[in-house]
Amino acid sequence: MHKETPVVFINGLIGCLDHSALHKRLCPLPVVVPDLLGYGRLSTVTPCCVNIPSQIEHLHREIRKYAPGGRVHLVGHSVGGVVAMLYARRYRDEVASITSVEGNFSLKDAFWSSSVAKMSAQEAEALLGGFRANPRAWMERAGVAFSQQRLEVAAAWLAHQPSSTVQAMARSVLVETGGDYYHDALKTVFSSVPVHLLAGERSRAEWDVPDWAIAQSASITIMREVGHLMMLEQPQAFAQEIAQILNRV
Repeated sequence: MHKETPVVFINGLIGCLDHSALHKRLCPLPVVVPDLLGYGRLSTVTPCCVNIPSQIEHLHREIRKYAPGGRVHLVGHSVGGVVAMLYARRYRDEVASITSVEGNFSLKDAFWSSSVAKMSAQEAEALLGGFRANPRAWMERAGVAFSQQRLEVAAAWLAHQPSSTVQAMARSVLVETGGDYYHDALKTVFSSVPVHLLAGERSRAEWDVPDWAIAQSASITIMREVGHLMMLEQPQAFAQEIAQILNRV
């Protein structure tokens, strides 16, 4: 592992992966957590510009600020795993490794995206508004035990993007992962870039990883006692798992 190679974290449909535990545990590696289009400081970007191809080009511009001419490690969670894979397909020579944190491999993985994509704008807003009004219930629905610290992070995640962004990304996920092109792209990435798979112990059984991806992966890690939102449940342990994975690169 090169000590100066940045680690770029790519969030899923909701939230932001910028946690102090990642910066501390991965030091001296630079940790980069850029806002995607429609998220955080870019939350006012019009929904028609919020899709996976646009996110890839946006990420490329952001990454070049931190690694001009160099390579980066990509860590993508859920939908962020799709972005990471297709980024590497587009810019494979600029990617040192990928860690897919239960990243979507198929439409089966994108079950929540499928539901949100079919909603009207009003229904999507009501859904996210309900989560924001009661983040504790949202956590419990996701299998995350209550703590005040987790509640504060969950509330920040839910406020990090408008419902129009969530719906635009959900629709783009269905487009990008629904055809044969996506699996062909994944196979190309696996054959040219080290891809590490990271899953939660409670959610691994629901992750639709094809046999060929398991066989070709650089490593497979099952994080104990957590589910899909492992970085919310145990951020320090998640940081430790990422550090150990990158030590293998």
